[in-house]
Amino acid sequence: MNSIYSVFKFLVGFLLAIVLMAGASVAAALYFAAKLTTVPEKPMFSNDKTAVQVAGAKPKSTAQASPVSTSSDEQSPKPLEPGAYRALVTQPIGLILRDSGSRDSNRIGGVGYNEKVVVLEDSPDKEWQRIRVEDGNREGWVKGGNTAKVEGE
Repeated sequence: MNSIYSVFKFLVGFLLAIVLMAGASVAAALYFAAKLTTVPEKPMFSNDKTAVQVAGAKPKSTAQASPVSTSSDEQSPKPLEPGAYRALVTQPIGLILRDSGSRDSNRIGGVGYNEKVVVLEDSPDKEWQRIRVEDGNREGWVKGGNTAKVEGE
Protein backbone atom coordinates (compact mmCIF):
# COMPACT_ATOMS: atom_id res chain seq x y z
CA MET A 1 0.00 0.00 0.00
CA ASN A 2 2.85 2.34 0.85
CA SER A 3 4.54 1.74 -2.51
CA ILE A 4 1.32 2.55 -4.45
CA TYR A 5 1.03 5.81 -2.51
CA SER A 6 4.67 6.68 -3.36
CA VAL A 7 4.14 5.99 -7.08
CA PHE A 8 0.95 8.11 -7.00
CA LYS A 9 2.83 11.02 -5.35
CA PHE A 10 5.60 10.75 -7.96
CA LEU A 11 3.15 10.78 -10.87
CA VAL A 12 1.19 13.76 -9.49
CA GLY A 13 4.41 15.70 -8.88
CA PHE A 14 5.72 14.86 -12.35
CA LEU A 15 2.47 15.95 -14.04
CA LEU A 16 2.37 19.14 -11.96
CA ALA A 17 5.94 19.97 -13.04
CA ILE A 18 5.05 19.44 -16.71
CA VAL A 19 1.95 21.65 -16.41
CA LEU A 20 3.98 24.43 -14.73
CA MET A 21 6.69 24.24 -17.41
CA ALA A 22 4.12 24.34 -20.21
CA GLY A 23 2.34 27.29 -18.61
CA ALA A 24 5.59 29.22 -18.22
CA SER A 25 6.52 28.49 -21.85
CA VAL A 26 3.14 29.73 -23.12
CA ALA A 27 3.40 32.88 -20.99
CA ALA A 28 6.91 33.62 -22.30
CA ALA A 29 5.81 33.03 -25.90
CA LEU A 30 2.83 35.39 -25.50
CA TYR A 31 5.06 38.05 -23.92
CA PHE A 32 7.58 37.96 -26.79
CA ALA A 33 4.83 37.82 -29.42
CA ALA A 34 3.28 40.97 -27.92
CA LYS A 35 6.66 42.72 -27.92
CA LEU A 36 7.36 41.79 -31.55
CA THR A 37 3.97 42.88 -32.89
CA THR A 38 4.06 46.47 -31.61
CA VAL A 39 4.96 49.08 -34.22
CA PRO A 40 8.23 50.87 -33.41
CA GLU A 41 8.51 54.66 -33.34
CA LYS A 42 9.16 56.39 -36.66
CA PRO A 43 12.89 57.08 -36.90
CA MET A 44 13.98 60.69 -37.40
CA PHE A 45 16.78 61.29 -39.87
CA SER A 46 18.81 64.44 -40.45
CA ASN A 47 17.29 64.92 -43.90
CA ASP A 48 13.67 64.84 -42.69
CA LYS A 49 11.72 68.04 -43.30
CA THR A 50 11.48 69.04 -39.63
CA ALA A 51 15.17 68.37 -39.05
CA VAL A 52 16.12 70.38 -42.15
CA GLN A 53 14.03 73.33 -41.00
CA VAL A 54 15.52 73.24 -37.52
CA ALA A 55 19.11 72.63 -38.62
CA GLY A 56 19.07 74.40 -41.97
CA ALA A 57 16.71 77.38 -41.72
CA LYS A 58 17.97 78.88 -38.45
CA PRO A 59 21.61 79.35 -39.51
CA LYS A 60 20.54 80.88 -42.82
CA SER A 61 18.41 83.51 -41.09
CA THR A 62 21.16 84.46 -38.62
CA ALA A 63 23.76 84.71 -41.39
CA GLN A 64 21.76 87.33 -43.27
CA ALA A 65 21.61 91.01 -42.38
CA SER A 66 18.03 91.12 -41.10
CA PRO A 67 14.94 88.93 -40.75
CA VAL A 68 13.16 91.17 -43.25
CA SER A 69 15.54 90.11 -46.02
CA THR A 70 14.90 86.46 -45.12
CA SER A 71 11.16 86.82 -45.53
CA SER A 72 11.58 88.69 -48.82
CA ASP A 73 13.86 85.88 -50.05
CA GLU A 74 11.14 83.36 -49.21
CA GLN A 75 8.50 85.43 -51.00
CA SER A 76 10.57 85.82 -54.16
CA PRO A 77 11.68 82.29 -55.11
CA LYS A 78 14.90 81.63 -56.94
CA PRO A 79 14.65 81.75 -60.74
CA LEU A 80 14.24 78.34 -62.33
CA GLU A 81 16.38 76.68 -64.94
CA PRO A 82 14.87 76.44 -68.45
CA GLY A 83 12.34 73.59 -68.56
CA ALA A 84 12.15 73.26 -64.77
CA TYR A 85 8.96 73.76 -62.77
CA ARG A 86 7.82 73.82 -59.16
CA ALA A 87 5.83 70.86 -57.82
CA LEU A 88 4.49 69.24 -54.66
CA VAL A 89 5.07 65.64 -53.61
CA THR A 90 1.73 63.80 -53.87
CA GLN A 91 2.80 60.38 -52.57
CA PRO A 92 1.36 60.11 -49.00
CA ILE A 93 4.37 58.17 -47.68
CA GLY A 94 6.93 60.48 -49.30
CA LEU A 95 9.59 59.61 -51.85
CA ILE A 96 13.06 58.08 -51.79
CA LEU A 97 15.74 60.39 -53.18
CA ARG A 98 18.31 58.46 -55.24
CA ASP A 99 21.63 59.42 -56.84
CA SER A 100 20.51 58.27 -60.32
CA GLY A 101 17.30 57.32 -62.10
CA SER A 102 17.32 53.62 -61.28
CA ARG A 103 15.72 51.39 -58.66
CA ASP A 104 19.15 49.86 -57.99
CA SER A 105 20.87 53.20 -57.36
CA ASN A 106 21.93 54.43 -53.92
CA ARG A 107 19.45 56.09 -51.60
CA ILE A 108 20.65 59.55 -50.63
CA GLY A 109 17.66 60.76 -48.65
CA GLY A 110 13.94 61.30 -48.79
CA VAL A 111 11.29 63.88 -49.59
CA GLY A 112 8.16 64.23 -47.44
CA TYR A 113 4.51 64.41 -48.45
CA ASN A 114 3.41 67.88 -49.70
CA GLU A 115 7.03 69.07 -49.69
CA LYS A 116 7.88 71.70 -52.32
CA VAL A 117 10.37 70.59 -54.96
CA VAL A 118 11.68 71.83 -58.29
CA VAL A 119 11.45 69.26 -61.09
CA LEU A 120 14.60 69.79 -63.13
CA GLU A 121 14.11 67.10 -65.78
CA ASP A 122 12.32 63.87 -66.62
CA SER A 123 14.01 60.69 -67.80
CA PRO A 124 13.37 59.83 -71.46
CA ASP A 125 10.92 57.08 -70.46
CA LYS A 126 9.19 59.39 -67.88
CA GLU A 127 9.82 56.78 -65.15
CA TRP A 128 12.10 59.07 -63.09
CA GLN A 129 12.34 62.78 -62.32
CA ARG A 130 15.42 64.73 -61.24
CA ILE A 131 14.36 67.13 -58.48
CA ARG A 132 15.80 69.69 -56.10
CA VAL A 133 14.20 70.24 -52.71
CA GLU A 134 13.26 73.92 -52.35
CA ASP A 135 14.02 74.26 -48.63
CA GLY A 136 17.52 72.85 -48.93
CA ASN A 137 20.32 71.97 -51.30
CA ARG A 138 19.37 68.31 -51.75
CA GLU A 139 19.10 67.10 -55.33
CA GLY A 140 18.44 63.66 -56.77
CA TRP A 141 16.08 61.35 -58.62
CA VAL A 142 12.61 60.18 -57.56
CA LYS A 143 10.07 57.82 -59.12
CA GLY A 144 8.02 59.70 -61.74
CA GLY A 145 4.31 60.42 -61.40
CA ASN A 146 4.49 61.25 -57.69
CA THR A 147 4.62 65.03 -58.01
CA ALA A 148 2.02 67.57 -59.08
CA LYS A 149 2.95 70.78 -60.89
CA VAL A 150 2.16 73.92 -58.88
CA GLU A 151 0.21 76.33 -61.09
CA GLY A 152 0.71 80.09 -60.92
CA GLU A 153 4.28 80.12 -59.69
